[in-house]
Amino acid sequence: MSVEQVPEPIKAGRPKAAEAEARLNDLLDTAARLILEKGYGKVSLEAIAKEARVAVRTIYVKFGGKAGLLKAILLRYRAGAFDPVGMETVHRPIRDTLLEFGLRFHRLVSTPDATALYQIVVAEAHANPDLAEAFWDAGPRQTRELLAGYFARPDIAAQLDTQAPPERLAIHLMNCLMGDQLRRFLFDSRCGVATTPEEIEQGIDLFLRGVARR
Repeated sequence: MSVEQVPEPIKAGRPKAAEAEARLNDLLDTAARLILEKGYGKVSLEAIAKEARVAVRTIYVKFGGKAGLLKAILLRYRAGAFDPVGMETVHRPIRDTLLEFGLRFHRLVSTPDATALYQIVVAEAHANPDLAEAFWDAGPRQTRELLAGYFARPDIAAQLDTQAPPERLAIHLMNCLMGDQLRRFLFDSRCGVATTPEEIEQGIDLFLRGVARR
């Protein structure tokens, strides 16, 4: 009699992890869609949980509530759309680095979903401070810290002719890049919010003329 080959048991770890990740992504997708459709204040955790087929308690355990859920949505979106372009370690001309940053940043914030979310934040922040805090933590604060860290690098600071702290330089650069973008976000929805590469380049050059060592 031949001995039957007994198959090795299937390891449960990977399928379970993949399934958990898929459910998490589905929850974030569902929450993002409902918030964009109905607004942050008008969609409840119960409605999100029901649509995503998860327990409300699961959302509280994983995210701490609706603000934490929104922050996770923003961080995931940012990670998928925005690469920090090696600003912490890569050595290349400042203008090249900032220009690539500017192009990627505008691609991130100029999508229809990003524009709609920004309008929701502006409209509802007063009534929902947790919304404003979550948006700030996952968006503008991360961008400013990234830029401040770049300007604080000794090799970069040595090329700048200014006493302004890195945090102030980050704000100055964002002001040069954004221009009237906020007005477009709020009022020019019919015309779109796209900023041309030429406008981004002009913003970078304006910034560097004010701070770069000659």
